Amino acid sequence: MIWKYKYGHPFETEAVIENIKESEGIPPFVTVDLQQGFRCRYKLSKDDIVYGLGEAARGINKRGHCYISNASDDPDHMESTKSMYGAHNFIVVAGAKNFGLFVDYPAKLTFDIGYTFTDILEIICPEADLYLYVIEGETPYEIVKQFRKIIGRSYIPPKFAFGFGQSRWGYKTKEDFRRAADGYRENHIPIDMIYMDIDYMQDFKDFTLNEEHFKDFPEFVKEMKTRNIRLIPIIDAGVKIEEGYRVYEEGVRNGYFCKRADGSNFVAAVWPGYTHFPDVLNPEARRWFGGCYRALINQGIEGFWNDMNEPAIFYTPEGLEAASELMRDYIEDETGRISIFQVREALTGLQNNPNYYEDFYHQVDGRMVRHDKVHNLFGYNMTKAAGEEFERIDPDRRFLLFSRSSYIGMHRYGGIWTGDNKSWWNHILLNLQMMPSLNMCGFLYTGADLGGFGADTTRDLLLRWLALGVFTPLMRNHSAIDTREQECYQFENVEDFRHVVEVRYRLLPYLYSEYMKAAVSDDMYLKPLAFEYPRDAFAPQVEDQLMLGGEIMIAPVYTQNAKGRYVYLPEEMMFMKFMPDGSIYEEKLPAGHHYVEIALNEVPLFIRTGKCIPVAKAAESIAELQTDALELLGYPGAEYLLYDDNGSHKDYDNPANRTRMKKRPYAG
Repeated sequence: MIWKYKYGHPFETEAVIENIKESEGIPPFVTVDLQQGFRCRYKLSKDDIVYGLGEAARGINKRGHCYISNASDDPDHMESTKSMYGAHNFIVVAGAKNFGLFVDYPAKLTFDIGYTFTDILEIICPEADLYLYVIEGETPYEIVKQFRKIIGRSYIPPKFAFGFGQSRWGYKTKEDFRRAADGYRENHIPIDMIYMDIDYMQDFKDFTLNEEHFKDFPEFVKEMKTRNIRLIPIIDAGVKIEEGYRVYEEGVRNGYFCKRADGSNFVAAVWPGYTHFPDVLNPEARRWFGGCYRALINQGIEGFWNDMNEPAIFYTPEGLEAASELMRDYIEDETGRISIFQVREALTGLQNNPNYYEDFYHQVDGRMVRHDKVHNLFGYNMTKAAGEEFERIDPDRRFLLFSRSSYIGMHRYGGIWTGDNKSWWNHILLNLQMMPSLNMCGFLYTGADLGGFGADTTRDLLLRWLALGVFTPLMRNHSAIDTREQECYQFENVEDFRHVVEVRYRLLPYLYSEYMKAAVSDDMYLKPLAFEYPRDAFAPQVEDQLMLGGEIMIAPVYTQNAKGRYVYLPEEMMFMKFMPDGSIYEEKLPAGHHYVEIALNEVPLFIRTGKCIPVAKAAESIAELQTDALELLGYPGAEYLLYDDNGSHKDYDNPANRTRMKKRPYAG
């Protein structure tokens, strides 16, 4: 059962695409107070669990912390982090009562989940202009599936996007990319994509190529494709202010950039220096900006990643001037009136200052809308711009597309990566715990920067993180400039890395199949154990294991120097390890708690009772993967429904894409 309540004058986000009749009266389960903005309250029982919020810090159970839905450029992701790159306002309360809440509001929103008062869930909005959806169901999982139905089918990438990808901020020339490709191919480590960060552009200008380093770019794209490697360029949100730059001049001429209150174009500094932001909430401007992607598609590019689209702002001219004036006053101050702490705060407060977002406007349906009132929709609509254009280019073809910032609804147009992280062991666990929450909100094509983006990784951290990345739909190794080079071939005993990445390709028939089945049926690819075992009293306490699809459980190692880990099995399962010599270790384990040994170069998984999974022979690219002679691992006599297609068309619901397979019983 789904109820929809309208308060005030909501902005139409298009997060929900199913037509749901508005309800009258008081919402079930919660109390709503409209005296000061919007406050929605629920008294939590002692054992209630709260799931959801998509991209958020801390564990799967969100109880005990305060979260602020406000897309933010914050790469540290500490336990204290309240806002991350995405804004996903969907939660499920599980316990004494089971229900879900989706607050469709595109600006700053606070979820106080037992933070101020341990037994009070409170959603706080400064303005009562929103839609509130209340969803009732027998179980949290049922509630999620209802929600997924009303927000629309999740984005489906091309099959090559399920291969391994290498990225680094710092690749600048063709030779840099060739060197990375050579490192993987010469060491026979599988790879399908190499990502192009900002240095491929001319002066950081969107949809351009460095004139010195990327002459004859279409030929270079072809060259890499002959090696079964796709180049995936980044696109940033800011358009450089520069006379003679076509994108800038078109945007100015047609009024396609965000405005100040006086009608002038808003100016902010990001990588190119001073820029304008495309007004992607304006349908005309959005179509124009989406059309700009053709410049690279026409040169052979088949995928993109959108970045800096919270939007991130380094500073504005006004902010810089105010900080500079304070600095001048400080230098001239002989009385001690201005402290160094004031100066430091002014300088550090330049980047992503929330006041900036009150200084510019979007044009929506003939009216000016201040950006901070719709802040969380910018990344969504930038990605929507590209997705809509891809449909116009070829409605039957899949392109790769994912974004840093997002709101529910963007899941129909692209995936996300979880933004700039760190080479910290606790970020492996955070990566794991975010996945089911993102799935709840429709984002299936997700993953983290494996190995960590900022700071220096270590060999063991990268191997452990890759062993988790084997199972995430987006599997990408990405690092920042001036950090340790962390391509897999940079480390000793490269055969260990080769093996772990090969496991991804061996498992890909199953991983792709489960992704596609989840996408076409509005289901989850990765789930908390409690969703699959609702009557198991211990399952809700397990925060470091996940169910993947219908057949397996994953339990990665995420602590340094560990030789294994403890796992909880809600039922008998077959413990399997992909060994470095290519063999597969298997052992039946009864339900309960177990310690299992897992070496750095082993990839573990657990197959559920009576289930089996298809496994292929290792390959160095998706194009080379053979799926006509798959091996079934698991319980004898088990059956598996395989979903497979050509990986590029959109004939998703064709019954021919599904084949039933059966594992032979043991002889004798």
